[in-house]
Amino acid sequence: MNPPEPGAASVAAPLRVPQSPVAHSAGELAADERQAAASWRGRRDFVVRRVMAVSDMVAIAAAALVAFLATPVSGHGVQLIWVLPTLPAWVALFGVYGLYQRESKRIGPAALEELPAIFHALVVGTLALWLYYHIVPAHGLVYMQALVFGGLGIAFISLIRLVARRAVPALLGRERVLFLGEAPSLPALVRKIRAHPEYGLEPVGLVSRDSRNGDDGLPVLGRLEDASLSELVERHDIERLIVSRAGASDETMLELLQECRDLSLQISLLPAHVDAIGPSVEVDDIEGITVLGLNPLTLARSSRFLKRSMDIVGATVGLLLFSPLIVLVAVAVRLDSRGSVLFTQQRIGRKGRTFRVLKFRTMVPGAERQVEELFEQSDDPHWLKLDHDPRITRIGRVLRLTSLDELPQLWNVLRGDMSLVGPRPLIETEDATVSGWARTRLDLAPGITGMWQVLGRTSIPFEEMVKLDYLYVTNWSLWLDVKLLLRTFLVVLHRRGAN
Repeated sequence: MNPPEPGAASVAAPLRVPQSPVAHSAGELAADERQAAASWRGRRDFVVRRVMAVSDMVAIAAAALVAFLATPVSGHGVQLIWVLPTLPAWVALFGVYGLYQRESKRIGPAALEELPAIFHALVVGTLALWLYYHIVPAHGLVYMQALVFGGLGIAFISLIRLVARRAVPALLGRERVLFLGEAPSLPALVRKIRAHPEYGLEPVGLVSRDSRNGDDGLPVLGRLEDASLSELVERHDIERLIVSRAGASDETMLELLQECRDLSLQISLLPAHVDAIGPSVEVDDIEGITVLGLNPLTLARSSRFLKRSMDIVGATVGLLLFSPLIVLVAVAVRLDSRGSVLFTQQRIGRKGRTFRVLKFRTMVPGAERQVEELFEQSDDPHWLKLDHDPRITRIGRVLRLTSLDELPQLWNVLRGDMSLVGPRPLIETEDATVSGWARTRLDLAPGITGMWQVLGRTSIPFEEMVKLDYLYVTNWSLWLDVKLLLRTFLVVLHRRGAN
């Protein structure tokens, strides 16, 4: 497996963005027509901001209503009436926290990403609401009302925002995306966009140096040397550009940004070193020069302590909470087929140390002896991946679909062999194929879940899984672990990528 190539074949030739737009058929597009078209393309950002603002006001009003009704205080009606004048102030407060500006900049799901900002804004807003109710002629907020309002506010805002984001593509259609330039990660990016309709994106085509269609299946709509951006935008109703930054000069990028501004286009940049950077990069500047700061290459002792503490608490609570279910599953496995209840296998852990992973047995006895025979049918050359594995038992299929077979791994976490969240635990033959920069994945203990679990499980190719593990280790944060745990529950419920 080769490491990410820095700055590999991207926008090698500068984009020749014309200074004046080209009309559809003959002559130039009239200035007023061009302005009208740009205004119509910009409708998505206009609609999204207002839909999110309305959804926030509805969530605040609903949280206040439930908080007032849930507490034994008289004058609920008057209290609720005095909430209504504060709703525009809540929108302004959320705007200060950037909860509307990021809608046009982000592509991926933002529900968990914006949770810290929502929490902080609600803390400030609830304190201000407390003071507000001591000024207006209404019953002041009691402690329980403020507490219930704050808790429900987080839940209602997150939930209603999620519904609102799903409603926008239904109203306006998916955001049509044009890709400019070439990058090694482009095929994977297009594939992931198509596999996740919740992003609300529709890949339309590619403008590249080569006129042939690439492995990503995108039609090439023009060449970088002679493509007219305005003509392509008008002809294909483009709303967003995703531009490969490597190889493009600063002058080219400034011209491109100006053209996008005139056409009311959203623009996203694909960094040259996107495979190595990851999502936790810190954007900084030194006297106007942009500098990207990466996470420390090694985890601090305090960070390891926090991660281990969460593992111990989470595994202990999990074992106590799921102990009745663990007993029931063990009995079901025993009754379904002969053999041991638990399946143990040697895996590679942190720093290359081996350990025995525990799982409920989901296959017939002696299943490992059939691996070589079945490998010819594998969908992936690096590991055995079958759509219908004949070795899986009846109860085993249920356990794998629901991920209940992994409950015994909580004991591995408690012992310190594994973590709740981490890289995928590989067997020795799989680990032997991982070399070079990808060995960084072993800096942290393997996890019951991780980025590979959340983003597709067995549907992710081996090489991409290793890269995801690398990105996880080099971008670790406690909040990242919390997000991955929350998203794991959703993935398990939807059975995405289960095998």
